[in-house]
Amino acid sequence: MSDNNNNNNKLKNILIPVAVGIGVIALIAKLFSKSKSRDSYNEKLEIENLTDKRIFISFSKKDEKYRDYLVEQAKRENSPFDFIDMSVKRPWKENEWKEKCRKKIKKCDGMIVLLSKNTWHSKGARWEIKCAKEENIDVVGMHIQKHNKGAIPKELYGIRIIEWSWKNLEKTIKNI
Repeated sequence: MSDNNNNNNKLKNILIPVAVGIGVIALIAKLFSKSKSRDSYNEKLEIENLTDKRIFISFSKKDEKYRDYLVEQAKRENSPFDFIDMSVKRPWKENEWKEKCRKKIKKCDGMIVLLSKNTWHSKGARWEIKCAKEENIDVVGMHIQKHNKGAIPKELYGIRIIEWSWKNLEKTIKNI
């Protein structure tokens, strides 16, 4: 019987440290896993800051190709930003345009105004800027040409104006 007790004691002396060691390893793995998932969560939040932002793109009808280019640029795999284009894609009757346009703008997180020599003369774009400001929507102006910028409409005075680059767009959309 004493041999049996000695064997049981030896087994306990071996199993208890092994069990404790396994428990410690499991605890460390769990903590590491939580830390890693917390990092993943923070990464996901950062990515969500750049994606699926509802952005109204205001532009002169004469600059429509630049709006199309911006939307395509955001769809590229290597693009550091993404957004949902909420700009008006088809003309509405004059009497319903402002009402429908305001509804679209109110649903947005921000507005990017494509600035060119045509913007100053675009009554529609200038009204959209005014509307966004009235609805407390973030507005950012963005020059579409480096050397032929045109006059900045008075509705954008005091508003941040950026040059068109991926880095500027990423930072802008992240901050909207």
